[in-house]
Amino acid sequence: MTTKTVWAAYFSATNTTKKVVTQIARRLSQQTACPMEIYDFTHPQARKTPKAFAPGDLVVFGTPVYAGRVPNLLIRFVAAVQGNGALAVPVVCYGNRNYDDALMELRNTLEAGGFHTVAGGAFSCQHAFSLTQAAGRPDRSDLTIASGFADQIFRKVEALTSLESLSPVAVKGNDPVGPYYTPRDRHGNPINILPVKPKTTDACTQCGLCARECPLGAIDPEDAHLVPGKCMKCNRCVRLCPKQAKYFDDPNYLYHKTELEDLYSWPRKEPELFL
Repeated sequence: MTTKTVWAAYFSATNTTKKVVTQIARRLSQQTACPMEIYDFTHPQARKTPKAFAPGDLVVFGTPVYAGRVPNLLIRFVAAVQGNGALAVPVVCYGNRNYDDALMELRNTLEAGGFHTVAGGAFSCQHAFSLTQAAGRPDRSDLTIASGFADQIFRKVEALTSLESLSPVAVKGNDPVGPYYTPRDRHGNPINILPVKPKTTDACTQCGLCARECPLGAIDPEDAHLVPGKCMKCNRCVRLCPKQAKYFDDPNYLYHKTELEDLYSWPRKEPELFL
């Protein structure tokens, strides 16, 4: 099968998905001797007009995992991206608990959008909530595996003679996908962190970086203390703030964060690859 362009397409609030996707795409670009292009749809302006791909494109398409699924505030956009017969490699990155049905959901969404999925992968990466859960991942081992995965994808694509007999790549997960993972307190009662938004300390200098970088455009550019829009708890504002002025203090959020760190930091989850 002839490849004309390799694409690294991703939503990556804290750059972990970006690292995995670009590693795979970069190696595929080397193997195919084709140019690599970037489609970073993390910022709201990048999602105003969904991209249309074309035959001959090989798209490594990555999203984070939120509550075991593709983020609910992102899935409609992913569904609007047009495959037009391009090949795709769905990749999901999760915080070492479980990716549940996220990879299946991403695969199905890309297939419905006109892509032909040829491989899929799930990588454990540092959790957006935490500095300790899967800290430093993707690490050197993960990225080495990602490169080897690209080599396998290259061999599979090179051997393709027709798309007519190509079935969607078989990946792990329920089809149709199940419900989102529900955080619970120590008594087993559901806890809701959907309304939670970040707070801002007096160390804030109103530089506006958090507002410019917010993937949902949720922060008021005139006053960083105000978050009138929806927040997806991606922690991009927390990680990027030069004054470390952004934080979360909601008790349910902090309980869930601690629960994740206590229960799911170990054992180390290795990448799962599907071809």
